Amino acid sequence: MSLPNVSADLIWEVTRAQNAYLVSRKTAPHTQFSRDPLNLLNVHSRKYAGYVNDKAIGISPNEKGGVTVISKKAGFANKPAAGTHTVTYGGNKTARKTYKGVASQTAKSGYRADLRQVAVARASAIRKSQRPVKATPEKKLRGPAAKRAAEEK
Repeated sequence: MSLPNVSADLIWEVTRAQNAYLVSRKTAPHTQFSRDPLNLLNVHSRKYAGYVNDKAIGISPNEKGGVTVISKKAGFANKPAAGTHTVTYGGNKTARKTYKGVASQTAKSGYRADLRQVAVARASAIRKSQRPVKATPEKKLRGPAAKRAAEEK
């Protein structure tokens, strides 16, 4: 005897108050976040919840720089191990190629075009965090009074 599949809306209604990914604090009672790896904004909402939707995208940093894009395969709801597709964009690629790849993987073939801008923004933030931090240059002395004051010290 096999049970029919349960709809994503029903899963969300049952699990939205309590699930393993939900983060809510008592200090800010109406703010709820999500630790779901397939949630691009880390916001607890039906649209971005990766465990609920049949098609979901997750972007995480790669160990050697770059980003890893994880997407769910729609037909593999009962096989979680085979149900993900992973693509890695290395740190040696230009940022533009990475964003183009993320955007095309998200929106092409009718796969969650509503998440394209959010996915590119997340990839951009990850790539920006992986850049080395520039040292702040020394302040230049401007004007003769500042130069005299520096010489006296």
